[in-house]
Amino acid sequence: MAVSLPTWLDFAMCIIFSDVDWFRLRSYQFSLAFIFAIEEINRNLNILPNTSLGFELYNVKSNQLDILQETFLCITGMRRNIPNYTCRMEKKAAALLTGTAWEISAQVGRLLNLYNYPQINFGQFDTILSDRVQFSSLYQTAPKDTSLSHSIVILMVHFSWTWVGLVLIDDHNGAEILSQFRREMDSNHVCVAFVEMISDTWINLGYKSRTSHRQILKSSANVVILYDVTKSFYGIIIYGEYSVTWKMWIIKSQWDVTTDVPYFLFDPFHGSLIFEQHHAEISGFRKFIQTYNPSKYPEDYILALLWNKYFNCSFSGSDCKILDNCLPNASLEMLPGHALEMDITEESYNVYNSVYAVAHSLREMTLKQVEIHHHANGEVNTYPWELHPYLKNIHFKNGAGNLVVLDSQRKFNAEYDILNLWNFPDGLRQKMKVGTFSPKAPQGQELFLSDNMIQWPIGFTELPCSVCTESCVPGFRKSPQEGKAACCYDCTHCPDNEISNETDMDQCMRCPESHYANLELNQCLQKVVTFLAYEDPLGMALTYLALGFSALTAGVLGVFVKYYNTPIVKANNQALTYILLITLTFCFLCPLLFIGKPNTATCILQQSSFGVLFTVALSTVLSKTFTVVLAFKITVPGRLMRWIMISRAPNLIIPVCTLIQLVLCGVWLSTSPPFIDSDAYSEHGHIIIICNKGSSIAFHSVLAYLCSMALGSYTLAYLSRNLPDTFNEAKFITFSMLVFFSVWVTFLPVYHSTKGKLMVAMEVFSILASSAGLLGCIFLPKCYIILFRQHRNVLNHVRNKVPSRGKVNCTT
Repeated sequence: MAVSLPTWLDFAMCIIFSDVDWFRLRSYQFSLAFIFAIEEINRNLNILPNTSLGFELYNVKSNQLDILQETFLCITGMRRNIPNYTCRMEKKAAALLTGTAWEISAQVGRLLNLYNYPQINFGQFDTILSDRVQFSSLYQTAPKDTSLSHSIVILMVHFSWTWVGLVLIDDHNGAEILSQFRREMDSNHVCVAFVEMISDTWINLGYKSRTSHRQILKSSANVVILYDVTKSFYGIIIYGEYSVTWKMWIIKSQWDVTTDVPYFLFDPFHGSLIFEQHHAEISGFRKFIQTYNPSKYPEDYILALLWNKYFNCSFSGSDCKILDNCLPNASLEMLPGHALEMDITEESYNVYNSVYAVAHSLREMTLKQVEIHHHANGEVNTYPWELHPYLKNIHFKNGAGNLVVLDSQRKFNAEYDILNLWNFPDGLRQKMKVGTFSPKAPQGQELFLSDNMIQWPIGFTELPCSVCTESCVPGFRKSPQEGKAACCYDCTHCPDNEISNETDMDQCMRCPESHYANLELNQCLQKVVTFLAYEDPLGMALTYLALGFSALTAGVLGVFVKYYNTPIVKANNQALTYILLITLTFCFLCPLLFIGKPNTATCILQQSSFGVLFTVALSTVLSKTFTVVLAFKITVPGRLMRWIMISRAPNLIIPVCTLIQLVLCGVWLSTSPPFIDSDAYSEHGHIIIICNKGSSIAFHSVLAYLCSMALGSYTLAYLSRNLPDTFNEAKFITFSMLVFFSVWVTFLPVYHSTKGKLMVAMEVFSILASSAGLLGCIFLPKCYIILFRQHRNVLNHVRNKVPSRGKVNCTT
């Protein structure tokens, strides 16, 4: 399409864009926005007073020859011999507008660089076109698109889509965009299911598109990002070899799916989300399109063709410009299926801003020229290359109040409107705004989305799910699958005492020592503080045993006191017997220190009282054993032996042995005494309060000392087991020491293999068992004779049993 420039104009502009049949109506709005801006500027006396703008429109084929030819005609002012057109413009164009394909702008830019001719691209921002070395005369109106990949990935995170496909154009932009997407996806834990690079040329395009379509069908990803793909690929999606592809499409708004795709009752693009650069509505633009008709613009032959095709108009006249028999009140708004959008599109908005940028630059340049040549008479000549300083520094607010800047160094990242494509039953497509993305917003608040307004694609009754692996619920963690993407994983139970309270956690969290994991492994619960209490069944049983045995021992002591004058009591050294029974009574009560809530005093008394009491008991037994051996082994005692027997020196064993134990306990308590400790791991859900032994060496030294005394008593008693003792004292001591030694040797491995309350109970049981062994083996047989066999507890019976071995004191 070409429109002639009036001969009275002062400045002119050209616009060149490539068009084909299936892209015509969207591109047609570019020319309408261009004309609208020109007319609006010409009506505004504040921008270019006493000055008029003209224009040329070039809609060329997508080949290099036509593009360069039309560009040359624009900058030289020459044009072909066309009826009713002048062969040369009176004024050359001040600037050239190109778009939307970057290849066309690049081809034109290399030519205009030779002439330093201003060029403005109204397509999407391209990093190659911002190279001032290659394109020093080229400016871009669109804001930077660098935040688009971030905004789409944030949308993925919002809907928990972690497994998405990506379809790109196989060019320099595609490689750069792919790198941006991978970086954003990696940082937000979103994985690429597949990447399809579609050729932007017609060579092998159909084959590649079909191959990509198979890949999309095969993939488990329900969400696919379409970034700048050609219409041929859209056609493959609709007319696929196998079936229509039902996916959740995320589309970058460079191709208008609402007007350029055939209508279907079941639209494969219904429910798609479209990212469109935010732009305000231009006041008066919709009304301009509604009133744009052939009677007002008779030289617009595309407009005449539309009226002829859709409104039953017929051509008349030799130039085919006169329309007859048209539908009354016809307008572009009445085109079927909203084939032409009434609201300004993203690219048309850039066209509008580009025209105003040139107009404002011309104004600044004109004012500067007038200031320099204010004394000159006549017209001042200006040249297009003189416009560059003004275009580079231009910044102004357009009719919508938005700032426009052409310098790429001062541009901001674009904000985006998120549109949802609706397809109604009658095939009327409509884009509904459901959200926005602003890179200037605080982190975490960039995305605003009305989820309830979104219509999901056909085939999805609710929010689509697009994950490689179903989410790991709380209580499980993600376990990577070897050789697969990070989003493909297995769900593994959390280990003991670890939880995961969110979905898809990489690692489980260990509960603090004061807490424990519940059965579902998704919450840490407060542990119950416990100890071996009197109220516990185990504590109650041990308490009854301790009290019972201590009462029994006191009863035995009472028996021996009552029958103190009988031979069996006199024969066993009454003083040692009473000491041993009293000590055993306290030994049975000693376990009560181990039961109940521990404190510092009880922790110290537990081990020290246990060690000292058992030392007294064992030293008493050792003294008794030594006395028996002296009494029966020495046939003719010497003066020393007689003195030992008469002075009762064996009784010194008790204080000496006890003193040694007291020294050991004193060293223990002064260096590393027992203290209150807690065991958080032995019993699930409980923290057990126990007494820590402090020095393990000291504790085992005390046990070793006790066992050595028991072993010594056992050895002496064993050697004298066959002595003619009427009441078998040596044999009873042998059995008692054997029981004592067995209990504590068995105690050590069992003690170290248990924890918590069982460890305490094990020590209590060992104390009771060893004490009961002493009591039972030494005293119960004697009590049996005293109480039930009194005829054996008389002096005549004793004399008959003991053979004459010389004069021996039998009251040992």
